[in-house]
Amino acid sequence: MEENVRQELDTLKQMVNNWKSGFLSWASTDGDNDYVLLEFSEEIQEQVYPLVNRLRETEYLSDLEAKEFLDYCHSQVEDLRDQLRQVETDQSE
Repeated sequence: MEENVRQELDTLKQMVNNWKSGFLSWASTDGDNDYVLLEFSEEIQEQVYPLVNRLRETEYLSDLEAKEFLDYCHSQVEDLRDQLRQVETDQSE
């Protein structure tokens, strides 16, 4: 992978992490946070997936590299899910 592509992916990762932090601030203590996960997931699908797919289509990323990056994005959705559950648990104690 070329260095400029690696830098682009690092920037995308930072962007996803920033979004995750922002969406975490939306957390409700009443346990109704499904919309937060949905919004975060949709943001990734609408903003990141097309960029990664384009990098793959233009052969700047291999299929494996694209899959690994998209797996990372999915793991951030799961991480946010865990963090939201923790917020709910902490507030109910």
